[in-house]
Formats: sequence, structure tokens, C-alpha cells
Amino acid sequence: SACKNRPLDLVFIVDSSRSVRPEEFEKVKIFLSEMIDTLDVGERTTRVAVLNYASTVKVEFPLRTYFDRTSMKEAVSHIEPLSAGTMTGLAIQTAMDEVFTEEMGTRPATFNIPKVVIVVTDGRPQDQVQDVAASARAAGIEIYAIGVDRADMQSLRIMASEPLDEHVFYVETYGVIEKLTSKFRETFCAVNVCALRTHDCEQVCVSNGGSYLCDCYEGYALNPDKRTCSAVDMCAPGRHECEQICVSNNGSYSCECYEGYTLNPDKKTCSAMDMCAPGRHDCAQVCLSNDGSYTCDCFEGYTLNPDKKTCSAVDMCAPGRHDCEQVCVRDDLFYTCDCYQGYTLNPDKKTCSKAITSSLITTEESCKCEAIAALQDSVTSRLEALSTK
Repeated sequence: SACKNRPLDLVFIVDSSRSVRPEEFEKVKIFLSEMIDTLDVGERTTRVAVLNYASTVKVEFPLRTYFDRTSMKEAVSHIEPLSAGTMTGLAIQTAMDEVFTEEMGTRPATFNIPKVVIVVTDGRPQDQVQDVAASARAAGIEIYAIGVDRADMQSLRIMASEPLDEHVFYVETYGVIEKLTSKFRETFCAVNVCALRTHDCEQVCVSNGGSYLCDCYEGYALNPDKRTCSAVDMCAPGRHECEQICVSNNGSYSCECYEGYTLNPDKKTCSAMDMCAPGRHDCAQVCLSNDGSYTCDCFEGYTLNPDKKTCSAVDMCAPGRHDCEQVCVRDDLFYTCDCYQGYTLNPDKKTCSKAITSSLITTEESCKCEAIAALQDSVTSRLEALSTK
């Protein structure tokens, strides 16, 4: 059918004061569920919120929470009565302050979506409702008032919008409240131009009473002609949540990271990679990680080659590299000191001292001398003896 529920920002305000017995409050929840079934619920069609009130007010869920009937009805089934008083004025004020805001899901005024409140109560307000209701109506909110059983009809007429015979309803008991469902369906029904396909919207058609508005898919913006759409640069400043690099992609975007960083699981922020992990660098000896980058270095005794990656052994005996006084002897990556001929190495293993030449004969030479002297003495004694004879 081309006649569908026109898009609304609809808020139910239900009385759960002490006078509403638990079984009666269950009937109210059934009424809400049946109303939801008659509505064209969706993000771009009718949005629904529920306020529960007594002496206090509780926003059970705002307009931005649910966009399908199943989830919405499930949430309604879990609503519990608050008991105590009947602060109807406070409930309407809370709807204005905390529900009918763009942050909570109300569409902008440019969308021309009707703002509607349906109040269900069985008593007399215990606060001043007249001025609050007048303020709500002045703000463009259409108020329907449903009175049940002991409800004060004068209070219903004070809070409802004009004409009163179309906005004030009364039922004898909560048991028959669901009979109002068809009445509201007729009230909210309008010719759906979008369903008739007589519109010229490029992407999304939003039915608005007997007329329509054009809208665009997420990531697109409506052009000045109010019919066609253009992809939004999602990477423009302030539009994305990427920490480092934003990549625009036809009305959407994805995040990337600078070289040396990796994307975190949140797909938005980046963390520096350990560039010195095995397989990530090409340093021959030592890798030094540096905030997403790295540099190469060498072990002691080696020097970095011009390619900044490989290393060559250092000549430890090159001038200026050792502390030997006379002779440096290279030994792979190390060195030892030695001295010229005629010098001896000092205990510090670095400096040299001139060798001391001894004029004393050795023990062996001394023994040889003693043997020769003894032989000479023996020969002399023999010659002296022969001479005497």
C-alpha cells in the first residue's frame, strides 16, 4: 500500500505510578508493542523512544537506540514500573531536554520530521503541567494525551495539542487500551510518495506527509539541488579517527600507518614496530631500534662500512689505535705489545726498558775456569817436582 506511517520522531511517555497496578502496566507494555508493530520503524523512517515516569523520570531508550521492531519490543518487555507519584510535567520537560535533541537521535529541523509525544496516564499530574506542555507545543512538539480509568480529563486537555478532539483520548480500563492502536495508525498514515516512485531522489527518498525529502547514504552528502548526492571526503580534517594515515574510499575510509608502524586492533591507532626483530632489518652485526626505524652498528673491533649495513675488522695496530711504546703485534681483533732488540717489555705490557748486559761469568763458565785452574796447578806441581830431582 502507498499509505504508510509517515516518518516520525515519536516519544511514548507512560505513567507507572503507584495507582497503576502491575498487571495494568503489563497492558500498557502490550499497547506499546502493538503500536510499534503498526509503525514504519527505521533509522530513516519512524524513530521511537520511551520515557517511564512516576515521581522520577527514566529514559528507557532514546530515539537513537533501536531501528528495528524486534529489538524495540524486546526492550519494552523489560520495562519495570517506578511506583510513587505522578510528575507528568517533569516527564514532558525531560522529553524536551534529554530526548528531543540531535545527540539523542532527533532528526535536524531541516528534515521536517514531526516530533510527536503520546502520554499515557491514569491520574492527575502532581506538578504544574500547563506551562511545560505549552513550551513543548511552542517548540513544535505535537502532544497526544491518553487517559485511562481515573485520569483527570481537564489535565489531558491542558497538555494536548489542538484540535483537542483529535489529540485527547479516553479508555475505561487498561484492558481496552489496545483499541486505540488502529486510531493512531489512521492518524499517522499519509500517502507515501516514495513508495509510489514518483520522486527524483538519487539515493534515499524520505516520505514526509504527502510530500518527500531526498537524503543520501552514509558517506555521501546531498548536493545543492537537493536531489543528487556526492561522496564525502571522509579523510577531511575532523571527519575521521585515524591516528596517522586516512585512506578515502568512495564515501568511506580506512586507516593506515607510517612505515615502521603497525595498525592496532582498533583499526585506528598505530604502534611502532620493533624494526630490529629477526627478519625485519639487514644489519650485519648490531641493529639499533629507533621509534619505528633503525640504524646499524658493529661489534667492538669492527667499523661500519659505507653501505651502513656491513662491518669490517679494524686494524688495531693502526696509528692511534694502540698504546704500545715500541712494537704492536696484531692478533685478529686484538693486539699485544713487544720491544725492539736490546729492550725488554715492562710489567705493564706496554712500555719497554733497555736490557741490562752482565759482566759476570755464568756458573757453567765458572766451573770451566775452576777445572782449568786445577789442571794448571797440577801441571805446575809436577814441573816443580821434576825440577827438584
